[in-house]
Amino acid sequence: MKKPRKKLLVMTAAMAATLLVASCSYGNGNPGRSEASGSTQGDNVSFATATPNWILPVSAPGKTQGENAMLTQLVYPALFSYKLDAKNEFNIDERHSVAKLPTVSDDSLTYTITLKDRTWSDGVELTTRDMEFWWNIVTNNTDKWASYRKGQFPDNVKAFKIIDDKTFTITTTEKYNPAWFINNQLNRLAPMPAHAWSKTSDSDKPGEKDRTPAGAKAIFKYLSAASEDLQNYGTNKLWKTTLGPFQLGKYTPNGEAKLVASPGYDGEDKANISSFTMQPYTSDDAEFNILRSGSIDYGFIPPSSMSQQKYIEKQGYTVKPWYGWSITYMPLNFNNPKSGPIFAQKYIRQAMQYLIDQEGISKVIWNQTASPTCGPVPQQPGTVGSSKGCAYDYNPAKAEKLLKDHGWNVTKDGVTTCQKAGEGEGECGKGIKQGAKLSFTVISQSGFTSTTHMFAELKSSFSNVGINLEIREVPDSVAESQACKPNDTNCKWDLSFFGSQSSWYYPVYASGERLFQSGGPVNLGSYSDKKADELIDASMRSNDRAALKAYNDYLAEDLPVLWMPNPVNRVSAWKSNIQGIDPQDPMLYVYPQDWTIK
Repeated sequence: MKKPRKKLLVMTAAMAATLLVASCSYGNGNPGRSEASGSTQGDNVSFATATPNWILPVSAPGKTQGENAMLTQLVYPALFSYKLDAKNEFNIDERHSVAKLPTVSDDSLTYTITLKDRTWSDGVELTTRDMEFWWNIVTNNTDKWASYRKGQFPDNVKAFKIIDDKTFTITTTEKYNPAWFINNQLNRLAPMPAHAWSKTSDSDKPGEKDRTPAGAKAIFKYLSAASEDLQNYGTNKLWKTTLGPFQLGKYTPNGEAKLVASPGYDGEDKANISSFTMQPYTSDDAEFNILRSGSIDYGFIPPSSMSQQKYIEKQGYTVKPWYGWSITYMPLNFNNPKSGPIFAQKYIRQAMQYLIDQEGISKVIWNQTASPTCGPVPQQPGTVGSSKGCAYDYNPAKAEKLLKDHGWNVTKDGVTTCQKAGEGEGECGKGIKQGAKLSFTVISQSGFTSTTHMFAELKSSFSNVGINLEIREVPDSVAESQACKPNDTNCKWDLSFFGSQSSWYYPVYASGERLFQSGGPVNLGSYSDKKADELIDASMRSNDRAALKAYNDYLAEDLPVLWMPNPVNRVSAWKSNIQGIDPQDPMLYVYPQDWTIK
């Protein structure tokens, strides 16, 4: 949806989990110029992404885009950062983490976490009171937290206990796979400055109001309102107390966000550059024009412009694909009163999947910067996949046969209609009326040339069996395709796409409780299947990798969504005098504090 991510959709695992959802749309802004020779402006690095619009380190529905996760991670970092290739048991990136490695009790029920010796930007010591404050705010406002799913964190925590100023424990209600719990549950924890934020208004004095449910709700309401107030981001005193290597400097709504190095930062990863500018653009083509002129330090080459890679390299840029630990998909709205009963028929989803030429689209439209998505568990970053081994290949003949065999009058280049309503063999299926049409609207992302071309191809392919797709491009497709309640007459969307730079970037442990389990917080299409729920539960509890494979194999075939070509996050281009960017993190963490300029 995070990713990167409008994303650059970064759905960093820690904050979006942060989904999350990885879709990338651009805001408006005027790029700062630097010399086309490849030099940067002083030691500021400008980075092409969307404008963040949420700074509070508690994710909110509709605010899970990757650029928001990027901002919060640099200013209000989560307890733990992660690396796929980390050398410890739980893939924790120790250098960038605020806490030390957690320990797990012998019965796998209690997790002990010790904070590092750190201070907030105003000189106040980081203590477990800051974690208690976060805990109180989140547990009393789960209905407004984008990462919440009933039965999971924090519902699956039996006890949150402060041991001393630096150590606290979390005891779970049942035994989980520690890898899953640490990577997919504890990744949401983020210290918040109780001494500065535990208040209900600008004039209120910080105290202990968060220790009552009413107080925690009032504080969260106040903090959320401040996080919505984009006009005052640069001046609001709340955002001056930070823990990360950067602080928010200049901020322009729908324009650039300039982060400056925090002068008193005492973490291991103190910034080497003085500032980092998140620079938005109206489209990928507009960004590329700026890249060609040398006026962006770290941008990207759109798939439609890959033929110009050598030219960009001659301008003093290093060019490398940014592979993601990710998948790309298109949700179907099972709760749409009109189209939902149609999507509920598995043969319909199968027919639609057979019409998606993932290999051809990846090679031609995405210029080999994408590869097929076969199921919910991603391929290893950097692998060039094919549809071989996928449950579904490109097979229009099978699609047409499925529709005809189930009572549809297939009308090529027209609109296929239900000819035999009913639930019996050879009939359209439950809830589908006589004469129902296979005509749907897809909400897609604007600003991405390759995405536009892809849906032109899909519209043509689907029309061969009389499935009509109307494509409506919007700046933020995630915001316009939120999950609907059953039988909601205001629920209008049919299909949604937000995968121009991948749809979802996973934490280290690629389980599907957030995306595909019934009631999952990022289950936008409201897919619900009893066996899928059971397999997802098993993957969360079992240490056996076979549990994750069983979950993947079932959902790959059952089609909770339509699997789509998975683009690289971007083909990055950065000025060659900037060191420390490579390798780019497949979970879309960005660490500008580690970059240096020659």
